[in-house]
Amino acid sequence: MSAAGVKNRAAVLFAVLVLAVTAACTGGDGSSPSSTSSSPRTSGSADVLAVKIDNVAPARPHTGLEQADVVYVEQVEAGLSRILAVYSSDLPPVIGPVRSARETDLELLRQFDRPTLAFSGAQSRLLPVIDRAPLDPVPPSKAPQAYFRGPDRPAPHNLYLRPERIPFTASGVNAVAELGLKVGAPPPGGEPEDSRTVRYPSASVTFIWAAEGEQWLVSLDGAPARTAEGERIGAGTVVVQDVDVRESDFRDRSGNNTPFTETVGSGDAVVLRDGRAYDARWSRSSADADTVFSTPDGRRVDLADGPLWILYAPRG
Repeated sequence: MSAAGVKNRAAVLFAVLVLAVTAACTGGDGSSPSSTSSSPRTSGSADVLAVKIDNVAPARPHTGLEQADVVYVEQVEAGLSRILAVYSSDLPPVIGPVRSARETDLELLRQFDRPTLAFSGAQSRLLPVIDRAPLDPVPPSKAPQAYFRGPDRPAPHNLYLRPERIPFTASGVNAVAELGLKVGAPPPGGEPEDSRTVRYPSASVTFIWAAEGEQWLVSLDGAPARTAEGERIGAGTVVVQDVDVRESDFRDRSGNNTPFTETVGSGDAVVLRDGRAYDARWSRSSADADTVFSTPDGRRVDLADGPLWILYAPRG
């Protein structure tokens, strides 16, 4: 390494040490964290960071969610929803609140090339499954200096991640590229759409078209979704994907069964972009394959500029 490289590396290490002294670091949300050391990343690993984010009222407003390339919404226990945010083109300094992983995340994330998964913990029987999955898990036990508790809300809704302190580097390329998707012109047809609400048994997500900002403004459980600075959170493209949701082999600490969302298969979808709704079909042949979105006549569905939100809506 050159003298300049050594000097730059020393400066980075010093900055990390200074930040570590000023941040309060802690463990997960009460779930058992994984204890296996994460495997080193290789030059061929995808630069995609997925963060499991809380999505109940005490966890809002979210921090860093607006900078995610892709936002997945899935059903969890008691009919509530939880978010899996995927980052690659840009990284905010803080992301959260971070919560525990679910079995659904493991199948979902196989669409990416060995992503890094940040989460607060998991059900104890699920931890070995996570460690065997083709991803790099980074719970607080593996990177305690990267997590801290915020003072503005009660646990477990106050755990945050500083992504610069985990073994991950953003590629600068939008994560949708890893899904085989791209930004392009809308397909022909479609119907004008002002708003669309996706309902879960105990949660809802609403998107309202804002023509002046050319984005879909997000509301969570009837309240406008905002950044930590108070700005509205928006999406460029929204995909409502009809899926089967079944019981899994796992339960939470209260004995509630953890739903498993089947992301392999096929079904109907609705794509919202540019103030219009397009009927579509989705198909994913295997866990190793990307999800393909197409119009009923077989045209590929391209995306509008801006974040992509994908909502796994229980079929029926």
